[in-house]
Amino acid sequence: MEALFLSKPVAHSHLNHSSKHLLTSQFPLHRQQSLRLKPTHNTPILTVCAIQNPEKQIDQPPKESTAQFNPEGESYGEVKGIIGSRALEDGVSMEYLIEWKDGHAPTWVPSDFIAKDVVAEYETPWWTAAKKADQSALQRLVEAEDGRGVDAVDSDGRTALIFVSGLGSEQCVRLLAEAGANLDHRDKSGGLTALHMAAGYVKPDVVKLLLELGADPEAADDRGRTPLELAREILQVTPKGNPMQFGRRIGLESVIRLLEGEIFEYAEVQELLEKRGKGEHVEYLVRWKDGGANEWVKLRYIAEDLQRDYEAGLEYAVAEAVVGKRVGDDGKLELLVKWEDLEEPTWEPEENVDPQLIKDFELQQGNGHASPTIKLEDTLQAELTEDT
Repeated sequence: MEALFLSKPVAHSHLNHSSKHLLTSQFPLHRQQSLRLKPTHNTPILTVCAIQNPEKQIDQPPKESTAQFNPEGESYGEVKGIIGSRALEDGVSMEYLIEWKDGHAPTWVPSDFIAKDVVAEYETPWWTAAKKADQSALQRLVEAEDGRGVDAVDSDGRTALIFVSGLGSEQCVRLLAEAGANLDHRDKSGGLTALHMAAGYVKPDVVKLLLELGADPEAADDRGRTPLELAREILQVTPKGNPMQFGRRIGLESVIRLLEGEIFEYAEVQELLEKRGKGEHVEYLVRWKDGGANEWVKLRYIAEDLQRDYEAGLEYAVAEAVVGKRVGDDGKLELLVKWEDLEEPTWEPEENVDPQLIKDFELQQGNGHASPTIKLEDTLQAELTEDT
């Protein structure tokens, strides 16, 4: 076996595995049923063209290390074998636990200081299994109890979990997760997580599994994109009329629904209270109808009608019920609305009233529990009669 040159061995700490954030929402906040951001997880890509070519991304071999080591007072030892591995904190380097032939205690040594064929003999089975999503081979290696770190990284900072997630192997994802793999590790070629890979390569079953296992749906890549934003971006550039892309679009829509379901919950907006920030950083302070704590919500999640109303200085009130309807002199329908915080009901144009309240009124009217539609001139005549 090749020899190894080193000076004083340096022990490195393990990676911190506790690391654990959209394009315009398809379901923006609006007056009635809206999407509320769920509380974030513990806060801390693929480019679109890269997503189109998974084989090139996944099967790219690690780059040769060019690092040299020539310290003063170097010592020489003969390697018996590698008996352990772990990633360094830079996210792109590894170190190995070396067993020496001369009987010295095993030592952790950075990969740059170990002969490449020694490293390759130890690592090749692992990366071959990961890049083929070979469950049986991965399981043998995981169960070998040879000190191997399941969060080993290649030269791009990618882990086995990132590869098998992009390949869509639920079995391999579960195996590695149960072995302690970091679900939210970000690679160094774009800041991608396993969830980004599963979303980008359109693997809805793996997306669902990773979410169930606790992967962070709001982890952002180096461009600030969450897995949900990535999936929406890819869907946007996927042709609609091409039959060959139909299945892909269906898969992306499924991925988007899964991620939205994890990030958002349904709630009703009562009003926008304040605005802050500039440009892309604008946020609105939202008051929720269910009495939940007011929350700052990014501009891209706010429906345009709410933004227009806020900028126009319009105030909101909570409608309790529709109690009447009439046809105005312009021929448009108006509804008589009873408000929670106002004593007198008011006539409002149809577009300003919750469709569900209108539907409830129509159902009541059909059962004979509401007033019939009246014309505007009839209302005016009744008011004049009362005045006289």
